[in-house]
Amino acid sequence: MADEKLVKSRQRVADHGEVFTPRWLVDDMLDLVGDETERIDSRFLEPACGSGNFLVPILERKLAVVQRRYGKSAFEKRHYALFGLMCIYGIELLADNATECRENLSGTFARVLKLDGSDPLTAAAEAVLASNIVQGDALAMTDAAGAPIVFPEWAYLGRGRYQRRDFRYDALTQRSAASEGLFAHFEEHEIFTPVRTYPVMTIEEIAA
Repeated sequence: MADEKLVKSRQRVADHGEVFTPRWLVDDMLDLVGDETERIDSRFLEPACGSGNFLVPILERKLAVVQRRYGKSAFEKRHYALFGLMCIYGIELLADNATECRENLSGTFARVLKLDGSDPLTAAAEAVLASNIVQGDALAMTDAAGAPIVFPEWAYLGRGRYQRRDFRYDALTQRSAASEGLFAHFEEHEIFTPVRTYPVMTIEEIAA
């Protein structure tokens, strides 16, 4: 896109090295892992997510798969679309970028699913993004308040029910360095036990 903004200001480039990746390059990079981007349940974490230059196209690809597989069932489409969103994570140092990232993801979700503000799925998506997109320091593994970053692991149990378990990001990175990736086989060691497990929830309960 000719009018795509890759820099917000020279000062931000100087202070934070902030330069956004153009969409054409994002698409080329995602094509290299195309199989993963077409899995609804594949989890993506962007540790410097900016305003969502990578995460929004990932969501668009996931929602396209949801449409192909579940488009004939409104119930399944809604629930798998939310699950696809649940599998997207980001960390962003700057508060305004983190807010923009959540807004861009929620706006994309609402646009593709043709939601309005009164739909509980809209509120559920915003609640998910409030937990999944964290303002913090990915290197220090702390949030804006200096506390350890905690990410939710979401699971879709079917029949409109979701399970949430929260894990510390520093524990997840230790696990991913030793094995397949985030949220894999936590039971192997006590450090990978969740810091909190929630009751099974519906869309309405997530939105509440």
